[in-house]
Parts: sequence; C-alpha cells; structure tokens
Amino acid sequence: MRISAIDLGEKLRQRRELLGLLQSQLAALADVSTRTIQLVEQGKGNPSLDTLLQLADPLGLRLDLILKETSKTGEP
Repeated sequence: MRISAIDLGEKLRQRRELLGLLQSQLAALADVSTRTIQLVEQGKGNPSLDTLLQLADPLGLRLDLILKETSKTGEP
C-alpha cells in the first residue's frame, strides 16, 4: 500500500515540531516556500521526489522512512 498524502504530511509535521522548527524555518532550510510546507503538512500538496528529498535532509529523515506506511499501531 502507498502512504496517503495526509499520513505523509502528518509525519513531516510531527518531525518538524519535534525539532522545534517553525514552518518558515524548515522552508528556509529546505529551500522551498512556506506555502509548500503548509500544503504538504495538510495533505493537500503533491510534492515531487526532489521536494521530499529537500525536506528529508533538514528533518534528519531518510526518504524511505518518510514514504513507508505504518500500521494503526505505529509499527512498520
């Protein structure tokens, strides 16, 4: 199964908040617009692979872990 856009956005938002970053700070670190961050986190964006790579680095995440679907119990 594929991860949904909402689940993807939630993962990124949780990690950003865990690191204590504002959306604008992450946008600057990832060299994307704040609007891009907002759309992705709301599950409304359709980020390209390049954008996901740009977001993964400052969040300290591996792309394969971002895209991996998790079960309802939080286990992979």
